[in-house]
Amino acid sequence: MPRIPTSTYRLQLHGEFTFDDAKAIAPYLKELGISHVYCSPYLQAAPGSTHGYDVVDHEHVNEGLGGEEAHQRFCQRLRELDLGQVLDIVPNHMATGSMNRYWWDVLENGPASRYATWFDIDWQSPEIKLQGKVLIPVLGDQYGRVLAEGNIRIEWDRERFQLRYLDQRFPLSPRSLATVLMRTARQMRDDTLGFLADSLARLPAPDLNDPALVQDRHRDKNAVYGLLKRLCVEKPELMQAIEATLSSINADIDALDEILDQQNYRLAYWRTADQELGYRRFFDINTLVGVRVERQHVFDATHYRIFQWLDQGVLDGVRTDHPDGLRDPQQYFARLRARAPKAWIIGEKILEDGEFLRENWPIDGTSGYDFLNVCNSVLVYDVGLRKLSDIYAEFTGRNESYDAMTHDKKLNVEQEALGSDVNRLANLFVEICEMHRNERDFTRAEIRRAIREVAACFSVYRTYVVAERNEITEEDRREIVSAVTRAKEQRTDIDARLFDFIGDVLMLNERGGRESEFLLRFQQFTSPVMAKGVEDTVFYCFNRMIGLNEVGGSPATNGITLKEFHDYCRHMLATHPLTMVSLTTHDTKRCDDVRARLATLSEIPEKWLAACTRWTRLNEPLKVNRSPDRNTEYFLYQTLVGAWPISEKRLQAYMEKATREAKEQTSWTQQNKEFEEGLRTFLQKLLQSTEFLADLEAFVLEVKEAGQTNSLAQSLLHYTAPGVPDTFQGGELWDFRLLDPDNRSPVDYGMRQSMLNQLKGGLTPEEILERADTGMPKLWLTYKALHLRREHPEWFLAEAEYTPLFATGPKAEHIIAFTRARHVLTLVPRWRLILGDDWARTSFEIPAGRWRNVLTDELVHGGMTSIEELLQRFPVALLVLDSE
Repeated sequence: MPRIPTSTYRLQLHGEFTFDDAKAIAPYLKELGISHVYCSPYLQAAPGSTHGYDVVDHEHVNEGLGGEEAHQRFCQRLRELDLGQVLDIVPNHMATGSMNRYWWDVLENGPASRYATWFDIDWQSPEIKLQGKVLIPVLGDQYGRVLAEGNIRIEWDRERFQLRYLDQRFPLSPRSLATVLMRTARQMRDDTLGFLADSLARLPAPDLNDPALVQDRHRDKNAVYGLLKRLCVEKPELMQAIEATLSSINADIDALDEILDQQNYRLAYWRTADQELGYRRFFDINTLVGVRVERQHVFDATHYRIFQWLDQGVLDGVRTDHPDGLRDPQQYFARLRARAPKAWIIGEKILEDGEFLRENWPIDGTSGYDFLNVCNSVLVYDVGLRKLSDIYAEFTGRNESYDAMTHDKKLNVEQEALGSDVNRLANLFVEICEMHRNERDFTRAEIRRAIREVAACFSVYRTYVVAERNEITEEDRREIVSAVTRAKEQRTDIDARLFDFIGDVLMLNERGGRESEFLLRFQQFTSPVMAKGVEDTVFYCFNRMIGLNEVGGSPATNGITLKEFHDYCRHMLATHPLTMVSLTTHDTKRCDDVRARLATLSEIPEKWLAACTRWTRLNEPLKVNRSPDRNTEYFLYQTLVGAWPISEKRLQAYMEKATREAKEQTSWTQQNKEFEEGLRTFLQKLLQSTEFLADLEAFVLEVKEAGQTNSLAQSLLHYTAPGVPDTFQGGELWDFRLLDPDNRSPVDYGMRQSMLNQLKGGLTPEEILERADTGMPKLWLTYKALHLRREHPEWFLAEAEYTPLFATGPKAEHIIAFTRARHVLTLVPRWRLILGDDWARTSFEIPAGRWRNVLTDELVHGGMTSIEELLQRFPVALLVLDSE
């Protein structure tokens, strides 16, 4: 029977941290108080994968992590320690490449492949050159030039024929192989080889709608290949002749081109992917192809091992990656729940401000970005954020609103990186318009522009309308109406009736097979538009206060009130009490302690402005080619304050990635070498400037302690609010890492074990705080909170009541407090820099009874108590009703 976690600990597995490494730290995690180890995906991934989301084989455990035997050792150790396990799974996509035998089969056989139904491929492209073919955009230059340079060749290892481009390999279609064999047969006058060549040439070309003929073709193909292998063993001279034929073809560009034209794929210049790719991807990553998991046989095949592990008790739950990429997320989760009715199922659903997880989804909650942003927002100071808006505009000279920037960046992403996705939608909508006489004269060009505009005007990741179930909620209807209305306002040059017609299709007012297909594809499309346009672009361009620039966050808002925080917690308890709550994930833009420190800037906007003014004046002589620009410089200074101390190597890598993601001065596809070299030189000189570093360190010292208090505050909220808290690997100490790959850097578990041993040895709160720089206070809080959860799950899980509490007095707004199940009381401060050390007679009424602060071991009796007394020995308080 699966067990619901009381807490999880995320481990990022890769070649440098394998199953055996995870096994070695399992006793430490048990001692820390964790109930479940939460692993990154570990089914077989592409060679060298550092994250596991590029799965190539759902049947086997990743050999790069130690394979099946190491996995068994790891799972056995967890069982011995009574630790549960949760696994991150990837249903939306697979990695392409030769290790993916399903994809390889599709490239070899095209629509006649046994696995053509597995992938979201448009075989009927309006481009004649791509009909029945998959575009493979891997070439470094135009196809003809690459061919002329001799970088494409046919090879044969005497087991299989394949096409090679540099270090990449692709299969040869059986029919094209007939050309090679027939040419050799005629030269050698070998009738048997000629017969085999004819057999390959006559293989039928069924499509995915004729599965029986597909299987017959596969049988016949393998029989021919088997006979060819036997023939070559019997007649070794044929092997040499075939190799000679291949050499001749490789030396003849026209002959090689003719064989390439017979393939079920088209090798092309990598830039063609933006406009002509014929398959759905994960966002804009060409090497991650969309999987048709909505088809039952694909679902069964790709989840076989997952369900096996759930049935065996190896897993207690799963976290499902990117459900918004699926054609029908609710159907997917219903199948998952039906097959694993007691499992803990979490979906990585990104919720925008004010949006909540659909209550009809049969899962336990999200992966916690919603909590992260609520927690972040309640700790920033609203008045200061408004002042930071003015400071940002003054410093950078930019007055563009966040909403306007979001709209424009989404459009840019749609026109460039996601252009092929737009074209696929436009092609389908042209067909729809052709069937309606009132709309048939809309041109492909204006349809394409209208689709981009509507998608750019969505304020959420996607809607969940399903025609076959006649399913549309009022929430979805409002979002579609709003998006269409805004689109018409933005593009008055486009006939408003076209926007209305798109809206009618999206809201089921116009129905039909093509209409339903367009609706489902469009809903899959708006998610990457939001992710690439906002998360991976705007969040590096709109830099008012970068600590708010998190997945699902609202960077332009001015925080939330205590009431809004408590309303959110009560809503989650009522709807998804077992949701995951997170502060840092493998996808966050910066770890929790960076955000905690940055939040303090909202309390001291004037001092921040003065510091930025000094630093800009001081560092102006360090600039080369006027790089960086003011917006990048403002982003940089916040990064330095939030993540200090940071090495030049880490900072250089981060700033390169951040500026390329911003796509303003440079990008991944069009790198501005002059800007990037200027930025690298600036960073190098900056970290050698003793005057600047002294000033920076003095500023960081001023906010450091308040940042630590924020960290402890959000950590305690995280461990006691409704939901199941996840600790990201290494995050039990201060964590100043930035986005990946920085957050996958090695974690020193030996040091953490040593520090935990010291804590268990009986350090006083004062001694713990004296060692604050080591992260000891955060480790202490984590240890005590996790053990409390594990020992008393009934105080925190589904039925555990949540009651907001409020302080009284001049500084009442500085306190966040609540009880759980009437047995646990959480109390944390906020806005510590504004507060200073004066609580000004602010007090708090503790519910009746005798309470023990588990962080200080002090006893407190119910009644009115001063906040100063409650927080005298430790920055936050965790009280438990004492039964003695």
